[in-house]
Amino acid sequence: MKKNANTFPKNFLWGAATAANQVEGGYNEGGKGLSSFDMVPFYEPEIRKDLDVLTSDISYEQLKEYKQSDKGINFPKRRGTDMYHHYQEDIRYFAEMGFKVYRLSIAWARIFPTGVEKEPNEAGLKFYEAIFDECLKYGIEPLVTMSHYEMPLYLVEKYNGWESHEVIAYFVHYAEVILERYKGKVKYWIPFNEMNMTVFSPYTGAGIFTENIETKNIETAKYQAIHHQFIASAKIKAIAKKTAPNAQIGCMIARLENYPATCAPQDVLSALKDDQLNCFFLDVFARGKYPNYMYRVFAENEVEFEITEEEERLLKENTVDFISFSYYMTYIARFDPTSQRNSGNLVDTEINPYLEKTEWNWTIDPIGLRITLNRLYDRYQLPLFVAENGLGATDQLVAGKVHDDYRISYLKQHIEQIKEAVRDGVDVFGYTVWTAIDLVSCGTNEITKRYGFIYVDVDNYGKGTFKRYKKDSFEWYKRVIASNGEKLE
Repeated sequence: MKKNANTFPKNFLWGAATAANQVEGGYNEGGKGLSSFDMVPFYEPEIRKDLDVLTSDISYEQLKEYKQSDKGINFPKRRGTDMYHHYQEDIRYFAEMGFKVYRLSIAWARIFPTGVEKEPNEAGLKFYEAIFDECLKYGIEPLVTMSHYEMPLYLVEKYNGWESHEVIAYFVHYAEVILERYKGKVKYWIPFNEMNMTVFSPYTGAGIFTENIETKNIETAKYQAIHHQFIASAKIKAIAKKTAPNAQIGCMIARLENYPATCAPQDVLSALKDDQLNCFFLDVFARGKYPNYMYRVFAENEVEFEITEEEERLLKENTVDFISFSYYMTYIARFDPTSQRNSGNLVDTEINPYLEKTEWNWTIDPIGLRITLNRLYDRYQLPLFVAENGLGATDQLVAGKVHDDYRISYLKQHIEQIKEAVRDGVDVFGYTVWTAIDLVSCGTNEITKRYGFIYVDVDNYGKGTFKRYKKDSFEWYKRVIASNGEKLE
């Protein structure tokens, strides 16, 4: 009789993650063009609260204003934490921790500055090649996201981002170039980060200005853009089969695990529907077709777009090799949401009285990660990769030290639940903590909300030495990796 593994597999991929637009900097160096996130300004918390800025959205009017003059405006993602000039030092730190994998993204605009060039920017290609070579020198496997919440600004202005079918060809050309260039260096690829973001923030997920949509129905524009990304992903998988046959092409969503508020059938049904909308993306990627429940969603929201027979064939023949997801917290589903709300990743939620919260009011639910791993594996029977999981906090650097026992506690509890999922029989092959090193927060656009194992001496306005310091969690995670998840204390 077969027995499930009792601990992490020997080849488990331990590591951490970053995103180019949040960590890299060098926004106007090496031939890079402007990206959609280069234009997102910083707001102080009190202003952010009044504006209800929960994600990195800007309006078309803001863009025109910033293009006319950006003098005196603080754009944190243009500098990140300057990995562009520190990547060798940073990767040396990652190697010291013992990383088996490093999840990072390529800035599309660093390879194709406007997105429409026929020939790539060689300086950009060499930059990432140097990063991959540095990783491989230490035995670190790169896992690369092709588009992590950014695209060339030119495509946003000319085509309203992914709303246009024409953007597919530009992205596929970009993907074909990097697949060919790095096929001997990169095995694992994810075309798009957290595909479901577009539903909540069209600019962040798809470069869409809602005021510029061709149709009057914003829901149609969102799902049209999502469909274009589905088709682009399928085409990339088809290309990889031929040009990089050893490559593994995955997908990624922000996993929004939810619980019904009560056992009232209406609340249970609401939880089911919320889960369907979350799994919709994975259903298309893993099963190769649109699930039936979405056609009712489309009809009730007057969503209309064309799906051709050729596109149906593409989706069916080019499903993903693995599923990855971010997991930070869980949510409450209620048929009639009238209670007090709590902030969260992508969307807010009702307060769960059984869970503690982070400094940013995100609930802490390690068991929810085990639930998610089991549910996704039961549903798809594909290898799973936990691509993001971490704690944002206001770390304090004192005498060159950061005592982040709260982060250690958070990660310890979640790793314990991944191990339980492995014992449940779930095929989970890797875990990349968010994040490897401090960076600019995606939603709040600040450095104050720190996630990394490595502290970077810089503030929200770019003031500081950019010197790197190991946090206590650095040495802790080093022991975790060395013991393959057995030493968590």
